[in-house]
Formats: sequence, C-alpha cells, structure tokens
Amino acid sequence: MYGWIWRHLPGPLVVRIGLAAVLILGVVALLMFVVFPWVEPLLPFNDVAVEE
Repeated sequence: MYGWIWRHLPGPLVVRIGLAAVLILGVVALLMFVVFPWVEPLLPFNDVAVEE
C-alpha cells in the first residue's frame, strides 16, 4: 500500500517527501480530532470501580 502511494505522488524526491509528510500529518490530525473522540465514549477505560 505504501509503495502504491509513493508511486502515485508527483514530482521529484524532495516534493514526494514533503507530500508524504503532509499526508501523514493529515491522517494523524484526522485520527486525533475526529476518530479518537468519537470512539472514546465506547471504550471501557473510564469504568473503574474501587470497592472498600
């Protein structure tokens, strides 16, 4: 998959590296601001019960 993305990026090596960095930052931003907040209420990490 990464090879397919790399082959379809336009330009010389420097431009490809820049575009790959922008793509990675976009995916990270999408995960941090959209996907993780949507999934967080469904996860059981905050259901902590401490009994005395």
